[in-house]
Amino acid sequence: MADTTGQRQIAAGTTIIGLAAFVLLATWLVPWHPVPGGAPDPVATDSVFTAEQVRRAEDYARWARVWGWSSLAVSLAVACWLGFGSWGRRLVDRTSGPPWWVRVILVVAALVLIGRLVTLPFAVAQRRLQLDVGLSTASWSTWVYDLVKGELVDIVTTSIAVVALIGIARRWSRAWPAVAGGVLACFVVAGSFVYPLLVEPLFNSFTPLEDGSLRTQILQLADEEGVEVDEVLVADASRRTTTLNAYVSGFGGTRRVVVYDTLVDDLSEEQALSVVAHELAHARHDDVLIGTSLGAAGALVGVGLLGLLAGYAERRGRPRTSEVGAVPMILALTALATVLASPIQNGISRQIETRADVDALEATNAPHPFVALQRRLAVKSLADPTPPAWSQWWFGSHPTVLERIAIARQE
Repeated sequence: MADTTGQRQIAAGTTIIGLAAFVLLATWLVPWHPVPGGAPDPVATDSVFTAEQVRRAEDYARWARVWGWSSLAVSLAVACWLGFGSWGRRLVDRTSGPPWWVRVILVVAALVLIGRLVTLPFAVAQRRLQLDVGLSTASWSTWVYDLVKGELVDIVTTSIAVVALIGIARRWSRAWPAVAGGVLACFVVAGSFVYPLLVEPLFNSFTPLEDGSLRTQILQLADEEGVEVDEVLVADASRRTTTLNAYVSGFGGTRRVVVYDTLVDDLSEEQALSVVAHELAHARHDDVLIGTSLGAAGALVGVGLLGLLAGYAERRGRPRTSEVGAVPMILALTALATVLASPIQNGISRQIETRADVDALEATNAPHPFVALQRRLAVKSLADPTPPAWSQWWFGSHPTVLERIAIARQE
C-alpha cells in the first residue's frame, strides 16, 4: 500500500508539473489575439460561394462526418471493451511465452489491427465518397498500400512508447510516472524532428521546386521574412488526391516547407505565393517547435494521469502498469485522452493558423489573391463553409474559410 501511495503522489506531482509547463508555454508562445484589433465576423456565405457550391460542400461534409464520427465512436467503444473488460486480458494471455517486451509488441499489434478491422467499413465508405466527388485519384491498390504503411507506422511508434513505459514501470515501481513522463516527452521532441526524414517519404516523393519565377519569388519572400530556406519541396500528391495543400514540418535541420504538386500546377503565382507565405510564417514563428513543446508538456500530463488512474485500477484488481496485461487499458486510456484533449489542441491550432494568415497577408500585401485562393481551396476540397459550431470547436484545426476571408477583407 505504501508503494502505491508513493506512486500516486509522484503521479500527482508529474501531472501538476506537466499542467504548469503546458499553461506557461501556451500563455507565452500561443498567439491568443492573432488579429490586430480583434477577429472580424465571418463574411456572408453567399458573398463567396454560389448556392450550388454550398450544397455540394454541405452534402459531402455531412456524409464525411457520418463516416468519420461513426469510425471514431466504434474505435473508442472497441478500445474500451478490450481495455476495461475481460477480452483484452484474454488476448494478452494468448501471448504468454516470449519475453515481456515481445509480448507488448504482439499485443499492441493485435489491438491496432483489431481497431483498424472494426473501422475498415467506415474507411472504405469514406474512400468511396471521395472517389464519387473526385477528391481522390489513387487506385484501390495504392489506397490499401498506404493504409498498410500507416498501420505499420502506428504499430512501431506505439510499441516503442508502450515498451518504454512498461520497462520504466518495471524498473522504478514508485517513480515510474515521473521517469516515463520525461522519457515520453523526449520521444515527442525526437519524433517531431525525425518525422520528415523517416515517415513522410513513406507516403510521398519530394523534389526541389524547379528553377523559375516562382522559386525565385519564394526564396526572396523567405529572405524578406528572415526565414532560412535552402529548398522548397514539392510532394507528388497528385498520385492520390486533387486537393491543393502545403505544410511545414520538422524544425532545426529537418525543417521543410512542402507544397503539393497540384498547388504548383493549378494556382497562379500570386496565389501560390500566398500559400507559401502562410507556411513561411509558421517557420518564422517556429510553430512546429511550439506544437512540439506543448506536446511534450502534454505527455507529462498524460503519463501523470495514467499513474493516478493505474493506482486506482490496481486497487480494483487490474494489472499493474509494469505488467503486459496493462497494455489494453493503457491504449484505451490513451484513445480517450486523445479525443478529450482535441478541443484544446485544435483551439491552439486555430490561433496559430490565424496568425500565419495575418502574417501572409502582411508579407504579400495581396488580399485579393488570398481571398481567391481561399475560395478555390474550399471549392476544390468541398470544405463546409459553415460547419456545426460544436464540431468546429472540437475538431476544427483551422479557421473556417469565411473567417479567413473576413480577415483578408479587413486588411
